Parts: sequence; structure tokens; C-alpha cells
Amino acid sequence: MKKLFTLLIITLITLSACGRPSTNTSTSSSGEEQDQYTINLAYLVSEEQSTHLAAKTFKEKLEEESDGRLKVELFPNGQLYPSDREAIEAVQLGNIEMTIPAVAPLASFNKKFMVFDLPFLFNDHEAAYRALDGDLGDKLLAELESNDMKGLVFAENGFRHMSNNKGPIEGIANLKGLKYRTLENPVHTDTFKAFGANASPFAFGELYTALQQNTYEAMESPISLYYTNKFYEVQDYLTLTSHVYAATILLMNNDFYNSLPDDLQELVQTASEEYRTEQREIAQKQDVEFLKKLQEEGMKVNELTEEQRNEFKDATQSVYDKYVTEIGEDLVHMAEEANKQ
Repeated sequence: MKKLFTLLIITLITLSACGRPSTNTSTSSSGEEQDQYTINLAYLVSEEQSTHLAAKTFKEKLEEESDGRLKVELFPNGQLYPSDREAIEAVQLGNIEMTIPAVAPLASFNKKFMVFDLPFLFNDHEAAYRALDGDLGDKLLAELESNDMKGLVFAENGFRHMSNNKGPIEGIANLKGLKYRTLENPVHTDTFKAFGANASPFAFGELYTALQQNTYEAMESPISLYYTNKFYEVQDYLTLTSHVYAATILLMNNDFYNSLPDDLQELVQTASEEYRTEQREIAQKQDVEFLKKLQEEGMKVNELTEEQRNEFKDATQSVYDKYVTEIGEDLVHMAEEANKQ
């Protein structure tokens, strides 16, 4: 029944998207008729996670400051699409107006985005922000217009960490042969293969069941998603590896964005930048809060020593050798330079 209901919602949204851009008419506070634009915004995370909390503020700002000309409908929890890749495709095709996916699946649409998936690329949050909010981020956001998408800003899921059901991860030897779920991104999958894991991509929306049924024994994720998706119920050991910084991105259908009057385009951009600031602040607070709760729920947590971390970093040289040329040496250099400021 739930799947049937979800399919009905998707069908209705898709049908309403045909012939886009489409508008309705509303009445302003001054009594004048005006065009009204609806933004259907879909994403995978739950109502408890920072993306949704900041999206609520985003919705409120657009609706209030547009005087009702913009209406935003939020669809959290993967209600419309079980994976980021499918949500991105829907935005690209104009079936929905917006999504907030992890950046990693964008590699399927534009290979240059793989730069952010290179392991151990950023030393800390500040370095990631300098890259994402600076020239590198601007360059990649502009690239998306050729993919029929408007990239607004980067936000975050945070640094990703490893978990499994076998024992603490203290070195590469502990990953050997583990059935490991990765993001739908070749850099991520090849990284874990370099660690010796039996790695393959799998849709996030179906991951809990796959872990429960032992289809996968191990996964990696930011702290917030471990807690809000209750992965602590199906994963016993969490190792703080910070092997990849996971950005998210606000994506809008490019034709829809261009259909908006100039003042509404400006409002969308301003609201997106405010979303980015709020979401990152909430995300970092949640990392601290949720890690404590994961331990209270029984997850056994350990952190890599510097020596152990270097062992993992050394093992990823093959990943850099394979992908740097494909991504572009200039982009990789721009990302690495963000660590030096």
C-alpha cells in the first residue's frame, strides 16, 4: 500500500510537470493577481536530520518573502525516490523542481564532481568549506547547467565513518572480504576495494533491510545518518575514520529556475545561502549529540590512530592514480590547496 501511494504521488507530480514551466495564479497582499510557482523538494533523510530542519526554514523564507508567489512542498524520508540518483534524474527531467542529494551520485551525471569523493582529501571542515564555497565550488556549480540543472549551494552530511558487524576496524586487515555497501559512485567503491573489502554500491533507501538480512555486513556513513536511520540496530561497531568529507547540494531544475522572475531567482539564491549556513551549524551540533546517543544505544566506537589512518591513506594511492586525470588535475589541485590556508 505504501509503495502504491508513493507511486501515485510521483505520477501526479510527473504529470503536473509536463509542459513546464507551469504556474498558478494567486492574489498578493495588495489584492493584485500574480503568478505562483510550486517547488516540490525531495530528499532521502528523515525529519530529524539537519537537512530537513534547515529545509523547513528555506521553505518558510521563500513562501513569506515571495508574498505567496513561491510555494514549497517538502518530501523527506525518500517518499518520492529511494535513492539520490533517482531524485537527481527527476530534477534533471523536470519531474520535480528540487532535491538535496549527497554530492557523490552526481558523478554519474558529471565526472568532475568525483573530485569531492577522493579519500582523505580534506583535513577538516574548514578546508572543505573553503573549497566548496570558493572558486572550485563555483566552477562545478556552473558545470551543472550543461546537465539541465541549477546548482545553488553546497551543504553537508559531514565526514563519513566506517561500521560493521565483525569487530573494531584498526587496520586494512579488518576490512578484508567484508561485504561492504558503498555510495553509488565509482570512486567510493574503488576506495573500499583498495582496502580489501568486497565492495559494491547500493541504494540508501533500502540499506537498512539489506544489513538486517546480511546482504551487506558493513557500511560507511556520516554520524547523523547512523542515528536518524537507526543503523545502530543493524551495525555493532563504529570506527571514526573521516575517510571522506560528504557534501550535499541544493539542486534545482535549470528550466524551472530560468522561468522564475529575476526577483524570485535572487530570493532563491539568498535563501539557499542562508540554508547552507544553518544546515552546517545544525549538522556539526548533531554530530556531537548523535555520537553520544549511538554509544548509548550500544554501538562500540573507536577512533583510528594517526598510524592506522596513514595505513588507509597509503592504500588509496591507486584510487588517485586511476581518477585524477579523469577528474582533472587542476580541480584536484584546487581542492588540495584548501588544506593550506
